[in-house]
Amino acid sequence: MSLVNLAHVCSHLNNACKARLGLTSIPHSKLHLKLALALQNDGYISSVVRGGPTPPPVHPILGNPNPIDEVEGIEPLTQSNIATRRLWLGLKYWQSEPVLGKLSLVSKPTRRVTIDVAGLRRVIRGERDNTVEGIRSPGESLYISTDRGILEARECVEKKLGGLVLCRVR
Repeated sequence: MSLVNLAHVCSHLNNACKARLGLTSIPHSKLHLKLALALQNDGYISSVVRGGPTPPPVHPILGNPNPIDEVEGIEPLTQSNIATRRLWLGLKYWQSEPVLGKLSLVSKPTRRVTIDVAGLRRVIRGERDNTVEGIRSPGESLYISTDRGILEARECVEKKLGGLVLCRVR
């Protein structure tokens, strides 16, 4: 798992939201895909589409990219084109403000921060646990990489899982 690339993705999404882009792309990796799907599941982004270097076709009515991987015009995944694969993310806005606020990395490439269930309970209550600040506002989320995938902190407490703290959305 490369946290350097995740730091680039976080800063890219922050810049794309500030620039008011409707569609942006990030490099395709398993970590990026799982994080993008977690963000989509929590309602921060509208769509996640795997594709090539060119943007996927847009749905004529909804205005979002088609969520189907095998869309006409997108070549199938092979060993020769795996380096050019991209994840195309549809960004959401509400009253001309981005839904995805500030995405910040908690674990750094030089210092990985892990947390257990007891520490997560303190963080969810708004208290500080070691180097992880508490969740203060209702729209704030903390994403944890567990052995069951990337989950939000509240889901980890429900499932009694700890793991590596990846990023925070404010």
